[in-house]
Amino acid sequence: MSAAAIQQRLDELGITLPAVAEPAAAYVPFVQTGQLVFISGHIAKRPDGEPWTGQLGLNMDTATGQQAARAIAIDLMGTLKAACGGDLGRVKRIVKLMSLVNSTPTFTEQHLVTNGASELFQAVFGTEVGSHARSAFGVAQIPRGACVEIELIAELAP
Repeated sequence: MSAAAIQQRLDELGITLPAVAEPAAAYVPFVQTGQLVFISGHIAKRPDGEPWTGQLGLNMDTATGQQAARAIAIDLMGTLKAACGGDLGRVKRIVKLMSLVNSTPTFTEQHLVTNGASELFQAVFGTEVGSHARSAFGVAQIPRGACVEIELIAELAP
């Protein structure tokens, strides 16, 4: 898919991709090896840039968790765009997402929370490029108290 077509889909969805955020610890935002780019985990942030905190099953419901996961997907696409040298048309495939959901021991809808990100990648890149393998885990805590953290692996065209 061309960069123009991807930008058109983002515009239709009312999405403006952010610049790459500064790492909060001793890591880099992404690493490319061969044609694969590995994007470090991004935590859920509210529109003001503060962490979107909460625990699924305690003080946050699945629908809100999906919104947080969708917000992460937007941040991930901003980082992916930087990894592509500004050309999202180079994305050959979203290969895999790994999602960590801050949740109680009895919460079992981590997979549904993560759909907030997965569905956005499919909407932006189309099902052929945007569909991906995925893992979704429930965890006891995420840095800064965030409700969700997601990392991404993508394949780029040369």
